[in-house]
Amino acid sequence: CRIVVLISGTGSNLQSIIDHIHDDELPAEVVAVISNRSTAGGLEKAQQAHIPTQVVDHQQFSGREAFDAALMAAIDQHQPDLVVLAGFMRILTDGFVTHYTGRMLNIHPSRLPLYKGLNTHQRALDAGDEYHGASVHFVTPDLDGGPVILQSELKIHPDHNAATLADDVREQEHQLYPLVIRWFCQGRVMLQDNIVVKDGEKLETPLQLHEMTL
Repeated sequence: CRIVVLISGTGSNLQSIIDHIHDDELPAEVVAVISNRSTAGGLEKAQQAHIPTQVVDHQQFSGREAFDAALMAAIDQHQPDLVVLAGFMRILTDGFVTHYTGRMLNIHPSRLPLYKGLNTHQRALDAGDEYHGASVHFVTPDLDGGPVILQSELKIHPDHNAATLADDVREQEHQLYPLVIRWFCQGRVMLQDNIVVKDGEKLETPLQLHEMTL
């Protein structure tokens, strides 16, 4: 299972994927890590793991379509089975997303459909929510709106602030993402007619991490 990972930042989820592969818990190979920022810390993590890296700087292009075309070319030269967005902070064009329909995943730091977009942890705190979490979903042209495969659940404590809540959710992300990627690589999860199919059954609601046998 050939994976290309797209990053913009520190690459903590990338590191989790690398670790799971190293520990033989994920039957996959990260064949490339591509970033839109040359300063992304995740590039160093990839290089330390001897994974090829590439920078496609969005600032060097006249618009989103031109950037996405260059990014698509960079990805496709590696012939991936799966494209993994791991903190990739660019909104992708419909044409780009459609090209990878059913083989591109994203992880989002909220229990979707709650809190699409940015600042999810502060928004959950401001709303007085009892629970927060993260979601892994197939990517569709609807921003953070693709069918959700698996979610985590985290009880919000009175002493949580946005930073500590983000740290706790990030730990759950490091469980969620490798598990869903493993399912994909094993052919156990797929997208059919914009519906998630897991082990041959259509999911009416997202799976929950605390209910899974890891």
